[in-house]
Amino acid sequence: MVPGSPGGNERQRPAREAPPRWGDILFKGTTTAFAVLVLAIIGAIIVVLYSKGHLAMSHFGWKFLWNTAWDPVREDFGALTSIYGTVVSSLLAILIATPISIGIAIFLTEMAPPWLQKPVSLGVEMLAAVPSIIYGMWGLFVFAPIMARTVQPWLKSHLGMLPLFQGIPMGIGMMTAAVILAIMVIPFITSVARDVFSLVPAMSKESAYGLGATTWEVIRGVVIPHTRSGLVGAIFLGLGRALGETMAVTFVIGNAHKISASLLDPSNTIASTLANEFSEATTPLYISSLIELGLLLFLITTTILALAKFMLWRIESQVKGAPR
Repeated sequence: MVPGSPGGNERQRPAREAPPRWGDILFKGTTTAFAVLVLAIIGAIIVVLYSKGHLAMSHFGWKFLWNTAWDPVREDFGALTSIYGTVVSSLLAILIATPISIGIAIFLTEMAPPWLQKPVSLGVEMLAAVPSIIYGMWGLFVFAPIMARTVQPWLKSHLGMLPLFQGIPMGIGMMTAAVILAIMVIPFITSVARDVFSLVPAMSKESAYGLGATTWEVIRGVVIPHTRSGLVGAIFLGLGRALGETMAVTFVIGNAHKISASLLDPSNTIASTLANEFSEATTPLYISSLIELGLLLFLITTTILALAKFMLWRIESQVKGAPR
């Protein structure tokens, strides 16, 4: 402002602040409340499980974790057999499902003709929509007899020298439960892997093809490295799904409270134990032991998901820090 002009010696007035927009404030408050609600629900679950399972915690102590007994008559309870069955069946399911799922995703995004992509994708989505109890009934009445008549006897006759394949081929047991779990988690891993594969820049793949790379070399050298973090997330998503599965596993795992190295023998999981025995629990210590099992399953699942997040963070940090 020119000196001497009107208002030249006056200080510049500050701009007026915009009046608050109540719609924005309401929207921000609502979304914040939703976010806090998630943490509140998780906290409430932990508090309820801990308070209801405190009787078993105080009665058994840390012994509950490595005790293999489960005797409702004598009220002697332990979680080791259920933890063992949960972890082993889930890991076996992931070992079976991961290569199949990634293979399906690669086929859909890289090799399938357009007329075949939609039917296969629809079939994968339909597998995810099937209720778990249907998988359990199919596993018990169709798949388990096939395992008992053909697969398990063949494994025992050819690989019976290994502890993994010793025992009586009954059809139900750890192996059958792992296969059923693998079928159930394949749609989840496949869907996520297909989505992350489709995000690979077309220019990167075309450049590799232009240099003379084969389809396998493009997948191994371009697609897989570009989507490592997404694939890890997909695998751990499937693992979290397998850890908490209840009805399908209850039908086919045999529900035996014992630890066996053989995959042919029956076993149990935390979820199947809860499904089978919660309605039969009559004493406070029995109920509290089952609730403590539920708390252990919650902690195992949370630990697995936290480990997945940590691995994703490490992979993303390495990718960002790598020289270009």
